[in-house]
Amino acid sequence: MKIINNNNEKYQQAKEHVHKIKSFYTHLTVYIIVNTFITGINIYYSGFERVHFNIFSTWFFWGIGVFFHGMGVFGKNLLFSRDWEKRKINDLIEQEENEMRF
Repeated sequence: MKIINNNNEKYQQAKEHVHKIKSFYTHLTVYIIVNTFITGINIYYSGFERVHFNIFSTWFFWGIGVFFHGMGVFGKNLLFSRDWEKRKINDLIEQEENEMRF
């Protein structure tokens, strides 16, 4: 078992990255909750027949900020990171080896 040293540079980088990911998901959660509330209030008071862009403008403009926050945290490849291919290849090799054992 590997002992984690809090002074280790890799540990500090990983801890900082986890904090950035947590910050992004907090931002995304607040974005969804607040905008849902604002949209609900606007639709309640103005009705569906008077739905305009201004009701959804906060979704749009704040969404741009959330998108760039995500890009800053996860990089260019939001779905398939650089290490994704390596991890997937290793998972498939490991799975194949486990099947061969039985």
